[in-house]
Amino acid sequence: MTMLERLGRLFTIKTRWEAWAVIWAITLGAVERGKAYLETYPGATGWLFFLACVAVVFLAGGKLLDSVRPIEQPKPVPVPVRRTRRHAPADHRSRPFGRSAGTTPRPSTHRH
Repeated sequence: MTMLERLGRLFTIKTRWEAWAVIWAITLGAVERGKAYLETYPGATGWLFFLACVAVVFLAGGKLLDSVRPIEQPKPVPVPVRRTRRHAPADHRSRPFGRSAGTTPRPSTHRH
């Protein structure tokens, strides 16, 4: 591993804690920049610039948190499903509905 790679690893965000620390630092800088805008542009324009600085923190913070690997949650243990007993139909028929094998079809009452 070269010295340049080692130096680059110092600036790699690996955990969510590091991401939150960077977001906090970005927030401090954005608020300071926003205060400077309020002094430079008094009134509504300054407030719009201030809000724009703060909105950028939300966008950057979301990207930072999405870029780090989330903490692995334990996999849920499957709960066994209790199967209920199927009950017989209300009239307790043991034969299937409709035509069964060995029966002759009924004559059609429809005339052409």
